[in-house]
Amino acid sequence: MSILGNSNFDDDAAADFLADFNDGPGEVALLEALAPAADAAEDQEYLAAEVAGPALAAAEIVAALADKPFPNFPAGLLQQLKKLDISDLEELRELAAQAVRAVAQDSEPRAQAAAASTLNDWMNAQQNLLERLS
Repeated sequence: MSILGNSNFDDDAAADFLADFNDGPGEVALLEALAPAADAAEDQEYLAAEVAGPALAAAEIVAALADKPFPNFPAGLLQQLKKLDISDLEELRELAAQAVRAVAQDSEPRAQAAAASTLNDWMNAQQNLLERLS
C-alpha cells in the first residue's frame, strides 16, 4: 500500500474502493467494506491494507452520511451521498466504529504509520473518525 496523502481516502486500497463506490454507490457497498474489518475485530486478526483501507474509507462515508464529514471531504461525493437511501444509519455507524477500532488496533496501515513515525497523527485521525461516528 502506498500512502498518497493524509486522509483515510488517500491510500491505494481506499482509492480502489472509492472508484468502485462511485460506480455503484449504496449501502451494500459500505457493508461489504466494513464487515470484514468488523469481523476481524472479534477474532483479533491483523488487517491487511486490502481490508483496512476500504473499511476506513467506508467509515468516512458513513460519518458523512451522519452529517459529520471530515474537512475537505470530496464535494462531489458528498452530493452523491445525499441521494442514497440507507435503511439503518445507526446500525451502519456502529459497524463502521467497530471496523475503525479493529484497523486502529492491529493493521497494515497502523504498522506503516508507525514505521513512518506518524503513528500519533494517524491514531488521532482514527480517534476523530470514531468521534464523528458516535
